[in-house]
Amino acid sequence: MEKNNLTDAQDPFSPGFGPDGDAAAITETKKRRGRVSGYFRITMTLGIILWVTDFLVLSFDVRSFVALTVFCLLYTAVMAVAFVNSRAIYMKEIAGYASELHALEDVLLQEMDMPYALLDEGGHILWMNPAFEEVIHKDRTYQRPVSTVIPALTRDVFPRDEKPVRVALELTGSSYNAQMHRIRADHLSGSEVMFGDRGSGNVIALSLDDNTAMRLAVREVDDQSLAVGLFYIDNYEEVIDTVEEVRKALLIALIDRKVNQYISAIDGICSKIEKDKYLVILRKKSLHELQEAHFDILENVKTVNIGNEMAVTLSLGFGVDGLAYTQNYEFARNAVDLALGRGGDQAVVKSLDNVVYYGGKTRQIEKNTRVKARVKAQALKEIIRARDAVFIMGHKMGDPDSFGAAVGIYRIARTMEKKAHIVINERTVSIMQIMRLFENNPEYGKDFIITSQKAIEMVTDNACVVVVDVNTPARTECPELLTHCKSIVVLDHHRAGKDVIEGATLSYVEAYASSACEMVAEVVQYTDDNIRLRPEEADAMYGGIVVDTDGFVNKAGVRTFEAAAYLRRSGADVVRVRKLFREEAVEYKARADAVSQAEIYRDCFAISTCNGEGLRSPTVVGAQAANQLLNIDGIKASFVMTPYNGQVFISARSIDEVNVQIIMEHMGGGGHINMAGSQMEDATVEEAIAAVKKVIDQMIEEGEIDV
Repeated sequence: MEKNNLTDAQDPFSPGFGPDGDAAAITETKKRRGRVSGYFRITMTLGIILWVTDFLVLSFDVRSFVALTVFCLLYTAVMAVAFVNSRAIYMKEIAGYASELHALEDVLLQEMDMPYALLDEGGHILWMNPAFEEVIHKDRTYQRPVSTVIPALTRDVFPRDEKPVRVALELTGSSYNAQMHRIRADHLSGSEVMFGDRGSGNVIALSLDDNTAMRLAVREVDDQSLAVGLFYIDNYEEVIDTVEEVRKALLIALIDRKVNQYISAIDGICSKIEKDKYLVILRKKSLHELQEAHFDILENVKTVNIGNEMAVTLSLGFGVDGLAYTQNYEFARNAVDLALGRGGDQAVVKSLDNVVYYGGKTRQIEKNTRVKARVKAQALKEIIRARDAVFIMGHKMGDPDSFGAAVGIYRIARTMEKKAHIVINERTVSIMQIMRLFENNPEYGKDFIITSQKAIEMVTDNACVVVVDVNTPARTECPELLTHCKSIVVLDHHRAGKDVIEGATLSYVEAYASSACEMVAEVVQYTDDNIRLRPEEADAMYGGIVVDTDGFVNKAGVRTFEAAAYLRRSGADVVRVRKLFREEAVEYKARADAVSQAEIYRDCFAISTCNGEGLRSPTVVGAQAANQLLNIDGIKASFVMTPYNGQVFISARSIDEVNVQIIMEHMGGGGHINMAGSQMEDATVEEAIAAVKKVIDQMIEEGEIDV
C-alpha cells in the first residue's frame, strides 16, 4: 500500500485541516471531506449489501451460496486494493489543485490593476502588489507604517470589526477612495504573500480606487453652477447731493462702468435694476476668484471722485449652492441685507449652510434722513395695536443701553393701553442703580419686570415680543420666548452676524447708530404725538446713550445729540444720571491696574488683564479699561481679558483704524467696528491672550488688518 504523505493541514480527511478556531472554515472543511469520502462509501455500502444477500441465498440453495461467496470475496479484495491506491491518487490531485489555486490567487493579486496591500494591526505594510508600489513610490521591501506614505490612513481610521471602512484621500495629485477590511491572517495560510510570523493575528486588507477623473468632472460641473449677486450703493443719495448738478450723470456713469468692468472681467452678467442696485449672474468658479481677491471692487469704487466730498461704498451679497436658481437669489437678498445691517462697505457670501464676510473696514456712515425711522415707528405702532400684550427683552447680562431701550418701548405700549412686561433674569450691577428709579413707583406694577419663566407662563397667542440691543437669538434674555410669539420686532444697533433672529415681523437694525436708546428715542417721537416720557424713563434712556458712547466720545453723531436733546426736554437730568454711574474705589483701582499692566503688542495693540476678584461687575470694569487704553498714543486697538464665572470675557476697542468686530468674529464673538467682545469657555487668561495674538497675526498676514 502506498503511504499517504499528506500533512494534516493538506489532508481533507484530517480533523486538523482548516484554520483552528474558525467555525466557518471548519464547517467548510468537513463538507469537502465528506464529499470526497462519499465516493468510497458507495462501493463499501454495495459490498455490504452483497454480503447480506449472500447469506440470504444460503437459506435457499447451498451451491448458489458458495458461488456468490466466491464472488463477494473477489469483489471485496478488488475494492480494498482500489481504495488504497485511489485514495493516495485523489489526495495528490487535491493537494496539487490547492497549490495551483494558491498560486493563481497570488498571480491575480500581483497582476491586479487596483492598488492592493495588506497591513498588520499597527498599520505596517506586510505586502503590496506592483500597482500599490507605483502609487506610493516604494518597493515591496518597504514595511514601515502606511501613514508615513499616506498620512490620512492612521490607526484611528482602521476598521474595528468586520465592517469595511472607506476613506477619501488625496495622494500625489490624485484622488482615491481607500477601502479597508479586517480579516483573519489564517485565511491567507499557504499564500506566498504572507511570510514569516508577520501574518499572525488580524490583517487589514487595503485597496485604493482612483476616482480622480470622476472628482474632476464633478468639480467642473460644480464650478459651472450658477451664482447670483446683488450690488447696492450704500450712500447713493448722500454722494449725489455733494456733486454739482452737471456732474451727477458723469458720477453715475463712472460707477456703472466700474461695476460692469469688474463683472465682465470674470465673464459674468451685470444688469442695473434700480438707480443704486445691480443684479449680477456669474459662475461659481468666478465667484471663487472674487473671493480670493477679497472683492477688490469695494476699494476700487472708492477711487471714483469727480468732486464728490464723500467716497462711494458698495454692499455686495452673493447666493450660491442653492437647490434652485430662486433659492440662490433669496440667498443673495439675505446676504446683501446682512451686509447693509453690518454697516455696508462689505461683501457677504451665503450658501446653504454657511455665511462668509469680506471687507467692512470703514466706519458706518450716519444717515441724516429720518424717513426710515418714521416708517419703522409706524410699523411698530401697527404691530403693537394688533396685539394684547407686549414682552420686551434685551440681551443676557443686561446693560444700561438694553434696559433704557426696553423702558422706551414699554412707554410706547403703555401709551397705547397695552399690557407690557420687561423680561430680565439677572439684575446686573450696571443696571441696578437705574432700576431703583422704578422701585416703589405705583406707575410700574409688580409685573413691570418679570423673569423668563414668568414670561413663558404669561405669553398668549396674540402677544408680540420686542427685542432690543441684540439680534442674535441665543444671546437674548429668553430665547424660548421667540418661539412662543408670532410677532417679533428687532431694534438693534449692532452689526448683524451669522446667527440672526429669523422670521421677524419688523427688523430695524442700524449699525451706524450709537446705541439702542438713540434708535428708540427716535421711534418714540414718530410713533405717537401723545407719548410723554416720564423723568425716570428719560434718565434710563439718556444713561444708555452715555454709557454706549463713553460720554459722547465714541460713535456720537448728529442724531445722537439730537436724541439726547429730546430726552433732556423730556426730563432727563444730567447730574442725576452721572450719579447713577459713579463707581466704588475698588473698581477704580482695578481699572487703573489693568491700564498700568498693559502689554504693547506689535507696537500698536494694547493687551491687558482685569482682575475681577471682589468686583460687582468685572466685565464692565474690563470694558472701561479697554476704552482708557485707547488714550495711549500710537494704540490702534485694545483688548482686555476679564475672568468671570468660569469664562474669560474679552473686551475689544478701537478708534478708527482697526475693525475689532472682525477680530472678535474670528473668536466667535462680534459687536461694532470699534467696540466688540467675545467669550472663551474652559480657557485661562494666558490662553485667551495667546488666541488674540494668533488672530491678529493671521489677519495681518492675510491683509485684513493694516499696521
